[in-house]
Amino acid sequence: MNSVTASTKPLRKAVLPVAGFGTRVLPATKAIPKEMLPVFDRPALQYVVDEALAAGIEHIVFVTGRNKGAIEDYFDRAYELEDSLSKKNKAAQLKEIEISVRPAGTMSFVRQQSALGLGHAVWCARDIVGTEPFAVMLPDMLIMARPSCLKQMVDAYNQVGGNIIAVEPCDDPSGYGVIDPESRNGRLIKMKGMVEKPKREEAPSNLFISGRYILQPEIFALLESQRPGAGAEIQLTDSMARLMSTQSFHALEYDGRSYDCGDKIGYLRAVAAFALANAEYSDKAAATLREALAVKG
Repeated sequence: MNSVTASTKPLRKAVLPVAGFGTRVLPATKAIPKEMLPVFDRPALQYVVDEALAAGIEHIVFVTGRNKGAIEDYFDRAYELEDSLSKKNKAAQLKEIEISVRPAGTMSFVRQQSALGLGHAVWCARDIVGTEPFAVMLPDMLIMARPSCLKQMVDAYNQVGGNIIAVEPCDDPSGYGVIDPESRNGRLIKMKGMVEKPKREEAPSNLFISGRYILQPEIFALLESQRPGAGAEIQLTDSMARLMSTQSFHALEYDGRSYDCGDKIGYLRAVAAFALANAEYSDKAAATLREALAVKG
């Protein structure tokens, strides 16, 4: 039997960093975790979890912080509520709340005690991830795609192995981290680097990093020794750049669109887009939005 190398092990685990304060959407996030803000009919975080499950992820690791207990509670059973709905024969509502409950042992919660950056948050999951490849999914970014963005990435990973980053074209790359491409085969792009917020005229591409990654476990050793970078924080991209010298990195220009829920206008776009995409409420949502725009006009 052939041995399985690090680059070809199946992807089973995803890390979701949820410890941030959500300062860009204050004051709403003063009392509510930003990941639990509702996007139409469910918390934003539920969409990210659904995306992970659709890609075949078996275990989700949440990296939490203080005042994030609502996240753990949401994915737990609510016995009193379930009992009440059951006694009142509200089967539809009972089914709706059951979508958030996962089998025992398929979710873990670890604490990031200090806000030391995304790289540090990912490093906090090292003991649970172990020596397997894993996904990192930023819950601020909701991605509407069919198949899901991470599923498209997994399909690409199964072809080329290594490390995969989801990217999306933008009009102005100066506000984003963008990739420096080496060669391209359809939607899959071999990378030679990344550039953070380049001047528009100096940007190596218009493909920005969309908050989804498939990484090899060797990143953890690099994160442990990583010096603070931008904002005096441990930056994941700094360690990724170091790992790029020894492992392959590809970007996937996935088929879909992202919505930045960490920004107030981005959050508004997400609510509208996911309402319009809801099979049951799409027509009513469209009519309501047209009515609101007519009143404003």
